[in-house]
Amino acid sequence: MNKKHNSPLSAGQQEIMEIVWAHDEITVTEVQHQLAELGRDLARNTVQTLIVRMEEKGWLVHRTVGRTFFYRAAQPKNVSLGNEVKQLLENSFQGSAEQLVNSLLENYSLKKGEAERIRKIIDAADKKRNKRK
Repeated sequence: MNKKHNSPLSAGQQEIMEIVWAHDEITVTEVQHQLAELGRDLARNTVQTLIVRMEEKGWLVHRTVGRTFFYRAAQPKNVSLGNEVKQLLENSFQGSAEQLVNSLLENYSLKKGEAERIRKIIDAADKKRNKRK
C-alpha cells in the first residue's frame, strides 16, 4: 500500500470496505447496488465521494479501463484490521494486550461459546509461538 491509512473509517465507509473485501474488484455502481441490497439507498455520487475519500486515506486503490474505475482494497481485510488493532492497542492501551482484553471483558458481554473459542485461539497462538523458538 502506498499510503499508510491512519484515518479511521466512518460507518458508511466501513460498510463499503466490507463490500470491497468481498470482491476482487468492484465499480462504484456495483458498490451502490450492493449497498441498496443492504437497505442503504445512496445516490451514485454519494458512493463515489465516499470511495474517493477512502482512496485518499489509503484504504482503496483503483485501475482504469476506458472511463470505468475498478476499485480494490489496498490490503487484505486481515492485514487492514490487524493494523487497526495495533493502532488501538498502542494509542489506547499503551501497547498492553492484557489491558485491551481486560477492557473488552469488563465492558462487553461475551456471547455463549465466545470465551471458549477465545481460549482456543490463545492456546493455538501459544503453540505456534513455541514452535518458532
